[in-house]
Amino acid sequence: MQYKQIALSAVIAATTMGAANAATEIQWWHSMTAVNNEWVNDLAKQFNESQSEYKVVPTFKGVYDESMTAAIAAFRSGNAPHILQVFEVGTATMMASKGATVPVGKIMADAGAKFDPSSYIPAVAGYYTAPNGQMLSFPFNSSTTVFYYNKDAFKKAGLDAEKAPKTWPEVFAAAKKLKAAGVSCPMTTSWQGWTQLESFSTWHNVEFATHGNGMGKDGHKARLKLNSPLHVKHINNLAEAAKAGDFVYKGRGSVPDASFVSGECAMTFASSSSYGNVAKNAKFDYGISNLPYYPDAKGAPQNTVIGGASLWAMAGKKAQEYKGVAKFFEFLSKPEIQAASHQRTGYLPVTMESFKMTEASGFYQKNPGTDVAVNQMIRKVTDNSRGVRLGNYVQIRTIEDEELEQVWAGKQSGKQALDNIVKRGDELLARFERANGGK
Repeated sequence: MQYKQIALSAVIAATTMGAANAATEIQWWHSMTAVNNEWVNDLAKQFNESQSEYKVVPTFKGVYDESMTAAIAAFRSGNAPHILQVFEVGTATMMASKGATVPVGKIMADAGAKFDPSSYIPAVAGYYTAPNGQMLSFPFNSSTTVFYYNKDAFKKAGLDAEKAPKTWPEVFAAAKKLKAAGVSCPMTTSWQGWTQLESFSTWHNVEFATHGNGMGKDGHKARLKLNSPLHVKHINNLAEAAKAGDFVYKGRGSVPDASFVSGECAMTFASSSSYGNVAKNAKFDYGISNLPYYPDAKGAPQNTVIGGASLWAMAGKKAQEYKGVAKFFEFLSKPEIQAASHQRTGYLPVTMESFKMTEASGFYQKNPGTDVAVNQMIRKVTDNSRGVRLGNYVQIRTIEDEELEQVWAGKQSGKQALDNIVKRGDELLARFERANGGK
């Protein structure tokens, strides 16, 4: 009898201990692939090993627009993740999804977690902050557009490999020399709407859309303005380069990145987050530089626009689970974590402290060009350069791709394409305004 009591007590004790030690799971849906997927998994592993109360479970749910659509559908059926990674162009849509999310500012305050929005780079924090000053989502993988070039190809073409072209006329001239030297793809671009329209606008301090590109007062009433004379001039110049074989269109999104990494394309305009892939897989000497600008454009260069994504906390979860979300965000905010992530991936160090930590470590000196993204972003911003935050912008980006592809194929002019983008895009913006009460 005594033996049975001892055995029973042991079972009860083991069960109780197991229940006490069971970590609360935090589901994190993301869109990171390849080397960045490895980074996300390592972050979760590092957090999970740092404490035993919570376990973050990262899950790849497709590219950005796919994961956002899946999460909204999951929310409606009561199965949403705790954390959702949303790319920057989905911000206005998430802000308009009433009841689907909980502001990160509230989650951190409720949990008593250490969180200081003022410690973040202003251009980053401001993008994810509501007009009332409350931060809505957690800045995670913020990036911006930079200029990559193949130094080996430059040398073979007789170009100065240590001096990247600074202006667009210089870029087009370099492309011609590269073409003459036998390079089949002198120049390409990834994320053409982001690099050649959005960042192009903020870098040149020209209006992309009304109401401060959708970020000002009554931002939901914004309409597109990307068919200005400067925009038309630029797209027509790229069209001429495409016709001559100096510019080669390689596809939508980040698809063209592979063409640069493989050595096929000698110049590209891409996300700073491509750095991890380039550093790991490029078999040639490369350079990273500021985006080029038109020297006759007043106010250029200004600053580039934010890209990447932030982490949103989905609604409908238990208080204990939100404490885990806050704990994870607190972990991600640590300067040493931010600095290590920046140095590994090329994403921005979203706090000034992590930027200074990276600078002090000598990383930028050892890896020339890795500070370009930060320096482009920490400049003083204007109403035209704060960023682009528009409703239905995922669909508008698709329209940009469709219309620009017609230009590269020689089927329409730059002006026709930009006018079409404005007309079709404004219809979607008007629909967004109506859906949000028209006020």
